[in-house]
Amino acid sequence: MDAVISEAIDYIAAHWQEQPDLEFLARRAGYDATHFQKSFTAMVGLSPKKLCQYMNARHARDLLLDGYSTLESAYAAGLSGNGRLFDLFVNVEAATPGEVQKKGRGLSVRYGFHPTPAGDILIAETERGICWLGFVVDEDRAVPMQRLREYWPQAQFIEDRGGTALSARRIVTVWRGGDSPKLDLHLYGTNFQIQVWQALMKIPCGATVSYQTIAQALGKPKASRAVGSAVGANPISLLIPCHRVIQSSGIIENYGWGTPRKKLILGIEASIP
Repeated sequence: MDAVISEAIDYIAAHWQEQPDLEFLARRAGYDATHFQKSFTAMVGLSPKKLCQYMNARHARDLLLDGYSTLESAYAAGLSGNGRLFDLFVNVEAATPGEVQKKGRGLSVRYGFHPTPAGDILIAETERGICWLGFVVDEDRAVPMQRLREYWPQAQFIEDRGGTALSARRIVTVWRGGDSPKLDLHLYGTNFQIQVWQALMKIPCGATVSYQTIAQALGKPKASRAVGSAVGANPISLLIPCHRVIQSSGIIENYGWGTPRKKLILGIEASIP
């Protein structure tokens, strides 16, 4: 049933402006409305109708106004939860200069698609950890697969859904603020990008901050544009929560997996106790 709900979430992300109702979604999935809503709510944390309602511009602004005004307060609020994601549950191991130069040549990357409360995700791993994570776009699995290959263009790719299943479960647990054994990340980036990604992992689930706030927290108040570029270069979506950074006006844009997906994730996070 998780796969059915995850696919329905992908459909909502692609068609949310049509405001698909419960009866349509249930019929499309092949279930009666009562059973579908119960299963959907159990997995996602809110009903299909409520999720669609969250995916609007006014809610985006409310998230900012009701959330944390500074990254420092986000740090403080998350001391006992996933605000200390980087310290408690995630270990980052940088790719070697040789691996970066070779663009993954000689590297074996295992990957698999998995259903989650935010829709289907593609997880990729090397022997050293999770090296990439992305979403299905417009119900097309080819999109994240292509981006994965662009990130590690010379690597050998091996489909291994069973081998990536444990990481999928742990990622969802950590994303939603639960405890988990440490997840190892195998990624590459500039020193500044790594700093930004570490800052993102200290924003608690349910909070949002602006690009300017992160720039200020890093001691570079004029670097909002550079922060935006670093956020956009994040190779491990959801776990490194770049979706929690929005414009100071409350407008949600510039998400690599589409604005609707970003609104959907933030809507789900707003409902997590």
